[in-house]
Amino acid sequence: MRSSPCYDAARTVMTTESKNQPLPSEGPDILADFPKPTYEEWRAEAERLLKGAPFEKKLITRTPEGIELQPIYNASDIANIPGLGEAPGTGSQLRGSRASGYLRKPWEVSQELPYATPEEFNAAALADLARGQTELNIPLDLATLHGRDPDAAESGEVGACGLSLATLADAERAFSGVELPRVSVYLHAGASALPAAALLLALARKRGVSTSHLRGCLESDPLGMLAWKGSLPVSLGRAYDEMAALTRFAATAAPGLQTIAINTQPYHDAAATATQELAFALATGIEYLRQLEQRGIAIEDALPHVRFSLCAGSHFFMEVAKFRALRQVWTQAVRALTGEDITPPIHLHVRTGTYNKTIYDPYVNMLRTTTEAFSAVVGGCDSLHVGPFDEIFRLPDEFSRRIARNTQIILAEECELTKVIDPAGGSYYVEWLTHEVGKRAWDIFREIEKEGGMSVALAKEIPQKASAATAAMRAANVAKRRTIIVGTNQYPNAGEKLPERNLPDYAAIREKRARQVAEFRNSASTEADTRTLESLNAILQSEGAAAVERAIEAALGGATIGEIARALRGGDEPDVKVNPVCIHRAAQPFERLRDASAEFARTHGNPPLLFQANIGPSRTYRMRADWTSAFFEVGGFKVLNARDFDTVEEAARAAAESGATIACITSTDDTYAEVVAPLARAIKAANSGILVLVAGAPGDNEAAWREAGVDEFVNVRSDALALLTNLLKHAKVLS
Repeated sequence: MRSSPCYDAARTVMTTESKNQPLPSEGPDILADFPKPTYEEWRAEAERLLKGAPFEKKLITRTPEGIELQPIYNASDIANIPGLGEAPGTGSQLRGSRASGYLRKPWEVSQELPYATPEEFNAAALADLARGQTELNIPLDLATLHGRDPDAAESGEVGACGLSLATLADAERAFSGVELPRVSVYLHAGASALPAAALLLALARKRGVSTSHLRGCLESDPLGMLAWKGSLPVSLGRAYDEMAALTRFAATAAPGLQTIAINTQPYHDAAATATQELAFALATGIEYLRQLEQRGIAIEDALPHVRFSLCAGSHFFMEVAKFRALRQVWTQAVRALTGEDITPPIHLHVRTGTYNKTIYDPYVNMLRTTTEAFSAVVGGCDSLHVGPFDEIFRLPDEFSRRIARNTQIILAEECELTKVIDPAGGSYYVEWLTHEVGKRAWDIFREIEKEGGMSVALAKEIPQKASAATAAMRAANVAKRRTIIVGTNQYPNAGEKLPERNLPDYAAIREKRARQVAEFRNSASTEADTRTLESLNAILQSEGAAAVERAIEAALGGATIGEIARALRGGDEPDVKVNPVCIHRAAQPFERLRDASAEFARTHGNPPLLFQANIGPSRTYRMRADWTSAFFEVGGFKVLNARDFDTVEEAARAAAESGATIACITSTDDTYAEVVAPLARAIKAANSGILVLVAGAPGDNEAAWREAGVDEFVNVRSDALALLTNLLKHAKVLS
């Protein structure tokens, strides 16, 4: 945050004066007037205020991880936790991977740029690098991830999920105006980065840039892609061979590049808990180290080239604990694997997850990502992507990218989080929770190790079943509104106008990209074609770092990514297939209801109607009346609630004339005793097809009211998703 000159001057004077003033050595002990209570005294007072309600039910929070959060923590809770006395950057790295925190080097502002063509990507990259972005975060499209040229891929693959990159010319257009040594690059390359990395490394060589000056990550994460898609474009063994080749190359020629990525987004967005996500990351990382060691790369040589990519969710302190615990348990795992007391380097990238994001009331996503970004920074991330509010339903535009990027800049420059080191350190609650998360994640990790490692666990569907069980539990809480999703299952904005859900024209993108690749091939001379064939043949004869060199030479000679991939993988066939994790968003079931109601409104001229029969002046039960209206608006109903009625006859007549197929009686509990039964009978007599509901719990009156014609009751215990689904079926919105 920029300060005014006057403020800076005043601060300087105050600082100078304070330095010259001795601290008082004697004086009244103010704290003596406030004796420190014991925990037992505090609990006794808390239980008195609960007036008989169970302490465990009211003040203890149970998380999806199975952790019981206490209402208060003290020094005794962390007395036996190891590592609390360590300095940042030492020991288990609990307090951070760098001694200086962000003081010398802030985290990288690493916003994903998921644009399909090199030209679109370049325009966004140049604009955002000039406005605070410091790392180019490049998701690749499905065709590139599979090593296919655009003209050999399906139209739904080219441009889907990211950048279409097929030739050196594509790389030149994508990175036009970008000074590679000055900008970190994070290339999301899926199962193996080698073919795509060859294009980037060839570009650096063509520009005369030494690969030793490059920074960033050329992601190879076969198990992450297996969890996401269920299959790989290569055999798992070949993916490990290519990971080893690229890592060996980086160890000697590009020490600033990470080549081994552990990306937990598939698990997070499949609703996995924090402890599950952390355990899956550990198991994946350890399997990668073992596979590289089998291919002749010492674990100590591989460790500097590892990048973790975790997701941030909505439980602020749980996420802080997860990020802090990662460093500790990774250090523990590496020491167990090597038998050496080493402190491994750790690069932690964090991206805000999509599981809790919404299409309806999408601007609330800005608030969600703000707390998630805050947790990532407090947890000590090294690079961060803050999701634009619209990333789940369209390509982010300049506005949404700017808001997301500025969230990071505000945290750094206005909140001044770069000026503190491990701000959560020493908090009884956070230290206890960090230890608990790490311990539980370690237990899950050990179970995976007993099964044979992460690839075996995926084949046995252990992560899939674990995340599915958690997803079912979370879904039940969302359906019953125990978990609130603002603007979706609670507090809907009934009159909102949704932003357009624009998706790219993938057929047009494929046509354009296929034409560009064809023109690139046709522009090559016969001599160049010969050199390209020679380079591709050389790849077939090479192994390890030599294969990387040959791939770079082939790219410089004009080979496409498809040609390089085929040369690298001659004779190889995919050999593993699993059921992928079920990636979804918590809001989707409710969004489907709203979508169906919106489609009904487009075809019928009006949304489905629901008549709210307010009996007596609604100001006397305003909270119930508003709560009831909002409940039905969650399903996309237009609630007819403008009038209050004094008599049963008046309300019944209005219900019949409203055109609604559902009516909800709303009033005070005292009034219900007099009006529910006669009003239900009157409504049914006028139109037997109307469904009659009552807002509130019926208590002992349920049987009598149902006999009078009441079909259902709506209250805080209702399964909102199930009830609204049935109501929309009755209204002929859903079949």
